[in-house]
Amino acid sequence: MPLVQVTMVEGRTVQQKHALIAALTQAVVDSVGSPADRVRVAIYEVSADDWGVGGLAYSVARAPKPEGSSS
Repeated sequence: MPLVQVTMVEGRTVQQKHALIAALTQAVVDSVGSPADRVRVAIYEVSADDWGVGGLAYSVARAPKPEGSSS
């Protein structure tokens, strides 16, 4: 029974998560031939302060830059 685990920053809609589950399930079916009813998908959401990118919290790394900022 294949299990796909996804960890992502929170903020997606229920519809987006359902679409992701469907797409991942189909990808497993297509790639390894598992029956769809045997595929499991688990989505784990973390806050933007609990996810790091380049040594910074995601909330800081992806914060809008002030106007006139060069970086």
